[in-house]
Amino acid sequence: MARTVTGPTDRVVVVGAGLAGLSAALRLAGAGRQVTVLERESVPGGRAGQLELEGASGTYRIDTGPTVLTMPDLIADAFDSVGEDMADWLELSPVAPLYRSFYPDGSRLDVHANVDEMAEEIRTVIGPQEAAGYRRYVDFVSELYRYEMTDFIDRNIDSPFDLLTPNLARLVAIGGFRKLAPKVRQFLRDPRTERVFSFQAMYAGLSPYDALAIYAVIAYMDSVAGVYFPKGGMHAVPEAMAAAAEKHGVDFRYDTEVTRVETRGQRAVAVHTAGGERMEADVVVLNPDLPVAYRDLLGRSPWSVRRLDYSPSCFLLLAGSSASYSQIAHHNIHFGRSWKGVFRELIDEKRLMSDPSLLVTNPSHSDPGLAPDGKHIYYVLFPTPNLDAPIDWRTEGPRYRDEVVRVLEERGYRGFGDAIEVESTTTPLDWERRGMERGAPFAAAHSFLQTGPFRPSNIWGDNVVFAGSGTQPGVGVPMVLVSGRLAAERVLGHDPLYRSRALR
Repeated sequence: MARTVTGPTDRVVVVGAGLAGLSAALRLAGAGRQVTVLERESVPGGRAGQLELEGASGTYRIDTGPTVLTMPDLIADAFDSVGEDMADWLELSPVAPLYRSFYPDGSRLDVHANVDEMAEEIRTVIGPQEAAGYRRYVDFVSELYRYEMTDFIDRNIDSPFDLLTPNLARLVAIGGFRKLAPKVRQFLRDPRTERVFSFQAMYAGLSPYDALAIYAVIAYMDSVAGVYFPKGGMHAVPEAMAAAAEKHGVDFRYDTEVTRVETRGQRAVAVHTAGGERMEADVVVLNPDLPVAYRDLLGRSPWSVRRLDYSPSCFLLLAGSSASYSQIAHHNIHFGRSWKGVFRELIDEKRLMSDPSLLVTNPSHSDPGLAPDGKHIYYVLFPTPNLDAPIDWRTEGPRYRDEVVRVLEERGYRGFGDAIEVESTTTPLDWERRGMERGAPFAAAHSFLQTGPFRPSNIWGDNVVFAGSGTQPGVGVPMVLVSGRLAAERVLGHDPLYRSRALR
């Protein structure tokens, strides 16, 4: 049995209304606990926030955090824990194609969740042998998902010995602990398919040449299980979760910054706010970035946190624009000529990409109501080194913004700069100011010694529990939602009632 908090658990204070904190709050409320959520911003969401930018033609509502939503059953499960149907709170539509990938030779490949449709796309663009290899790759990542999810992702792990299950042997047997890139090449020989089905390693903070093949499970989550978009933008997800939680008795206090957790020995007894309030608690759930929560709220810096290496960061340009581009889809990946070089520069050499690969999301493609009539929204993400790199973003930020626009126009977004009506940029320094250690929104990298039982635990002392991407199981919207459930289980104990419908 996994370790649980000790002592009473009637009054729970959740610090932070991010997706993980909301996932935990719903489950705790559903189990009859008295839950209070303290959030420093005026709205829920954490990293899944939304900006309202006023332009000459009206208001642009632009998501500021994750844009790719997969495995919505994990969200439905959180609603289910309080007896609510997600469909009553949230309108989700499948994104098709999932991605549109553009390559430097001028070719284009659409990624589809339907295996037959994707195989036909690959057969048409590349050839029948590659299409057959893709089908075998889907079989491989589907096996990975079955073996990983229950035993290694969707459970609290206290010790490496917890991994000794029959599924561990199955993962070893299918090559899950080999390197990702060579494993992908066993199935996909064309550089275009190899890239589009292995770039997800960046979410884990690693090059596909360094990441373990088990991280191909991320490719399963979006490229096989499908991608969705909520009406109203990604921020609609935390807004709906918070509304459902409030209906079921969770007390939300926005514009309330927590400054420290008061402890007696190994036990949290209260949290203190910037407004001078002291709030007693039986259990404290911390949703801020784990290293920041340890340092700033608990006043501790354990070795398990000090030793961490962090993922690359990113430069984000959010733009409301009068320009439209008929060649793009909702999510668009533009690959440069360099591939290995991108990871070498970002991770090993800690410098900006000389030949960028980048993501452009066009949310108004699926929900025109996010922008004024006839206008469009562009979410442009360029991976960058984190703040371990010797880059002064106070001076580099404006210069790099212009470089981003130049590259976009070079990659087919003609007149992009001149068409911008409103914009906002986020640099690694800005991510740090928002509470992300080393300015890394993808948290600690998922190297072998920072994964599973080797990642910082989600429980400290007698009654402090962590949720979010900095703890187990890791980065990404599905993982963060799972982390909220795992945090609740540290409080409630393992109860099959609260296991995910997605995994049954």
